[in-house]
Amino acid sequence: MQVASLSLFSKENVKSYIFDLLALGVIYFLPAFSHLFSFPLYLLEPMRIMVVLSVIFTDRKNAYLIAITLPVFSFLVSAHPSILKSLLITIELVANVWLFFSLKGVIENSFVRMIAAISGSKVLYYALKIFVLYSGFMAGDVIATPIYMQLIVTALLGGIIYFFSLRGKNV
Repeated sequence: MQVASLSLFSKENVKSYIFDLLALGVIYFLPAFSHLFSFPLYLLEPMRIMVVLSVIFTDRKNAYLIAITLPVFSFLVSAHPSILKSLLITIELVANVWLFFSLKGVIENSFVRMIAAISGSKVLYYALKIFVLYSGFMAGDVIATPIYMQLIVTALLGGIIYFFSLRGKNV
């Protein structure tokens, strides 16, 4: 029993717990911050930002947990995005984490690897979204977030992960 309690409160686990609470808090307060700043902050892809930060500051399992949890949590607390879009976002974020770690032996440069992982997960997301839209299960535009915003966020996240890899983070 003592071993289980010690591992539950290990330094790495506590760091993950704190990060997870922070990630949930960001998503919980996102609508309020969007109103406060009069800017739709969802355009900055906050869930992806939190997933990439999870890759940097926690471990692989926690990155998957964040990728799965954030869209569901967002739907539960704000009913946005819709349940179907939340599922698509979950698939995209999980693919992002999987691609990033799967490409580690193939692409050593963490900047290029993150750009490839984000790009690959976006291709999957848009392919699934087109299917869902054209099958009539969901209404809306194929591309809701402007491409230039997605490119900026992708480049910034690639840069952030590269910066931390230069500072000794094993990403």
